[in-house]
Amino acid sequence: MAGKRMKAANAAFDKNVDYSVKDAVKIVKDNAKAKFDETVEVAINLGVDPRHADQMVRGVCNLPNGTGRSVRVAVFAKDAKAEEAKKAGADVVGAEDLAEQIQKGDMPFEKVIATPDMMPLVGRLGKVLGPKGMMPNPKVGTVTMDVAKAVADSKGGAVEFRVEKAGIIHAGVGKASFGQDKLEENVNAFLTDIQKARPSGAKGTFVKKITLSSTMGPGVKIDTNEVST
Repeated sequence: MAGKRMKAANAAFDKNVDYSVKDAVKIVKDNAKAKFDETVEVAINLGVDPRHADQMVRGVCNLPNGTGRSVRVAVFAKDAKAEEAKKAGADVVGAEDLAEQIQKGDMPFEKVIATPDMMPLVGRLGKVLGPKGMMPNPKVGTVTMDVAKAVADSKGGAVEFRVEKAGIIHAGVGKASFGQDKLEENVNAFLTDIQKARPSGAKGTFVKKITLSSTMGPGVKIDTNEVST
């Protein structure tokens, strides 16, 4: 059944055409036929080599219409900042006790935030948090004194991005159930923020290829002229 669905989806559009964001979103939405609410994902091939520090692309995009998924957040903080994090809706708040919990592999969350004074403690957890992409970093707003905003952003529409070794960035930008306009806004916001994150060492064409897809659907190419390269 899944094979038939993919075959039909592939026949619904021309794989050799680079579409506008609007048309790509429509094709992806029309072909998201799974029994669950598929995530809409964007993959961007960039003209960078992230092995060079001046070609690293990393940042955070606040999607105007959220991601459509609930994100569980842990916060390393003490005293007033811990209370602030709890009031903002953090799922787990702690310090040494939270570090012990993580070392035992008990991590019922997807995002970790820390106040700067907690980083010596959090730094010891690098081997656990690093491979999962959860190590707090000031560049993406997860090491901050404004824990309330960081929690709200994480639970709202904040999507972290980081270029992989092959020069590719992947991110979920919403759900197939989102309205056409909302998905378009999210995709455009993400593409804009990628362009803004262009590093000083990037030479030539920065955005080489953009593909939009749903979890179970085929990739639809977006015209790179949709972003200024």
